[in-house]
Amino acid sequence: MLLNTLKRLLGRDGSGGSGIDPFPDDIASLRGDIESAVSSLRESEAVRSAPFWLPPFLLMGFFVYGAIGWNVIISFTDFAGLQLPTYDPTAFDLEMYRRALSDGQFWLATRNTFVLLVSFTGLSLAGGLGLAILVDRGIRFENWFRTIYLLPFSLSFVVTAVFWRWMYNFDSGVINVFLRGIGLDFLASKWLAGGVELGALSAIPLVPETLQFKLFAVIFALLWQFSGYAMVVYLAGLRAIPDDQYEAARVDGASVVRMYRRVILPQLRASTVSAAVVLMVFALKAFDFLYVMFGNNPGPTADILSTMMYRQAFAANEWAYGSAIAVVLFLVALAVVAPYLYGEYRRGEL
Repeated sequence: MLLNTLKRLLGRDGSGGSGIDPFPDDIASLRGDIESAVSSLRESEAVRSAPFWLPPFLLMGFFVYGAIGWNVIISFTDFAGLQLPTYDPTAFDLEMYRRALSDGQFWLATRNTFVLLVSFTGLSLAGGLGLAILVDRGIRFENWFRTIYLLPFSLSFVVTAVFWRWMYNFDSGVINVFLRGIGLDFLASKWLAGGVELGALSAIPLVPETLQFKLFAVIFALLWQFSGYAMVVYLAGLRAIPDDQYEAARVDGASVVRMYRRVILPQLRASTVSAAVVLMVFALKAFDFLYVMFGNNPGPTADILSTMMYRQAFAANEWAYGSAIAVVLFLVALAVVAPYLYGEYRRGEL
């Protein structure tokens, strides 16, 4: 209606007019259409809720996505922190990324990042599934066990790192004290510094000559912290399965192992995917844990992309190189989250 009125006013309604139509009825109609459109806009849900979503949207857009974009731009420069970066697009290049590809430390950090990502996520899912099945079997004091298993998840990375750094202490740590107490002194080790020789396996590319305990000590500590979360996710999935499916499997003579393998576990796919995505994101955010436990240089056997990024940017003042590593880490995180979000969108849940 508003468009038709404008056409009439401009003489473009097909009647052959060539100027502005002076008839007051058209002016009144146009005024009414505008007032109606403004009133509808004011009553729309988006405008009425703007005070609630617009400020967070602007803040997140500036401080999160704006910072990501600025970081990407910095990675195309040679900014070293001693002078302002050059924002001339003609001077942008991929030198920092070429430097990363030729940096052996970068590849070690990338290898450690993926080892942490895959090992931690897989072991946490397996441990959480086992705990969920045990709790779901109707054991006594179920609520107590569920709370105890989930309690470590409420701790921050900093608290967990301080706790496990004490646990791993060679002289007074609980692990070595326990081993010595039961006569297994030969197993007491420097868990944050020791290792075992790999022999012929070291001939495989990216496999070190000595397998250090550092990264596995980190994985075990994070496994202790996050298995409870995986347990809760799987337990919710198990409780959503109707009891008649359990009964039907028992009537068919299926053993407990076969019942879980053929009937129950296939229905936990959604729980597995959601828990895996969250765990992988936490694995990529393990900088706090490693920094508290080892400082900004965990060594080549435990260095990951986030600690290398921090060291290059804030310790070596190689801001452009640190930004390039941050971009690589961001792309890894995006590769983890994007398929999950796309799948949720395809199912209509986003």
